[in-house]
Amino acid sequence: MLQFWIRHWFLLSLTAILVIGIGWSSSLASLAAEIPREWVIASVLLAMALPLRLDLQSNTLRYPLPVLLAVTVNWLFIPGLALLASKLLIPDLALGLIIAAAVPCTLASAAVWTRLAGGNDAVSLLVTIVTNLGCFLVTPALIQACAGYSDVKISFGEMAHKLLVLIVLPLVLAQLLRRIVSVGQCADKNKPLLTIYAQCGILVIVFIGAIYSGEKLVDQSSLGWQFTIMIALVAVIHLFAWLCGFWLAGWFGIGREEQIAVAFAGSQKTLMVGLAIALHFGGLVILPMLTYHVAQLLIDTLLAGRLQSQFHD
Repeated sequence: MLQFWIRHWFLLSLTAILVIGIGWSSSLASLAAEIPREWVIASVLLAMALPLRLDLQSNTLRYPLPVLLAVTVNWLFIPGLALLASKLLIPDLALGLIIAAAVPCTLASAAVWTRLAGGNDAVSLLVTIVTNLGCFLVTPALIQACAGYSDVKISFGEMAHKLLVLIVLPLVLAQLLRRIVSVGQCADKNKPLLTIYAQCGILVIVFIGAIYSGEKLVDQSSLGWQFTIMIALVAVIHLFAWLCGFWLAGWFGIGREEQIAVAFAGSQKTLMVGLAIALHFGGLVILPMLTYHVAQLLIDTLLAGRLQSQFHD
């Protein structure tokens, strides 16, 4: 039982946080308002970016096609699918799905799953770096283009500035700090602790979002079928994007290790950036991003295990 908790503590804590936040939203609303969520988001991004090694990416840059394919799937293919799928959802869930599709690749897990599956994790890391550094321009543009038909007012300038400060600045600061040898060594040595801190920070932001969602759910008690459709759509979009990246890389004749990296990095989305945007709109907008995160955790674990077994065979 202890080993099960150690291996799955984040997913179990995520479930508990959602249940508590949604179930007792009215009692916890004042607590959520007191949490400095912008500082939490920025510090989590800093902690996640400190262990990243940009100096190890020179070989990957010499052959950028896998990275370009993964970025194309992540920023064009997935938003396109989300735009079509959003027509089946109520406005809040539709906007949440588009936000989930428009955010960049994960900062850590894409490389981890790529490595577990026997792929080239350097490609995944570079996709992470490219999409996160460019998210302050690309993500607001995608959201504005795909969700512009809704009644929600979406300001490109306001969102771009927010992402620049909360996402890009911590990433750049982390790499500048790594130039101090002692800081870089400390970050590499304490990577597990930094990861745990980042996960705890994510849980705090999820808690805030769950409380806001719970307050909205009180007024909308007959949305069970909408949640079912949303969960199915999210899972299908992620799996289809993974298969598209894998097939596309194979069609271009890219090696097996890079092919795996394109599939994982192209299909994964970062929870923290999605939450940072979704919380701005409130309500049920946060739920598709949370669902996408859980779906990629479960689906990619199965896919990585399958590829790993094929490699050993």
